Amino acid sequence: MKKLENVAVGGTFDEFHRGHQALLKMAFEAGNHVFIGLCSDDFVKKLGKPHKIAPYEERLEELKSFLRRQGVLDRAEILPLHDPYGVTVSSNRLDGLVMSRETEARAYEINEKRRAKGLKPLKIIVIEMVLAENGVSISTTRIQRKEINRDGRLLKT
Repeated sequence: MKKLENVAVGGTFDEFHRGHQALLKMAFEAGNHVFIGLCSDDFVKKLGKPHKIAPYEERLEELKSFLRRQGVLDRAEILPLHDPYGVTVSSNRLDGLVMSRETEARAYEINEKRRAKGLKPLKIIVIEMVLAENGVSISTTRIQRKEINRDGRLLKT
């Protein structure tokens, strides 16, 4: 795959797990510069998640720590997300979007909004959900329920 200049990816990135890692690794493979939308605490409340979410600053530090270990922090621009779209519907600097299969529909919605504003549609790169050892997607909800750990290992039978 030819590298795009600027790609965007977004999420809550709570209970930072293997699925988040795969999503971000793909974003840095796909783009030279990656805009990472990190859900603000207010936006998280509006999402009505079925579990407690760590505060923004805590999630930001964990995200930065991962990017530092990967050697890509200097290629990232982390922005607070106050809605499902962030810069993806306003920036003409973006070339691509990296999404998980679970959020793929949002990418098409973003491109519709971009077209309506006269912006070029973004290349959509979709990664499959990362599975836990029982073949079910790794998710923050499952980690919070103590079904699996952040690597997708089963914690209870």
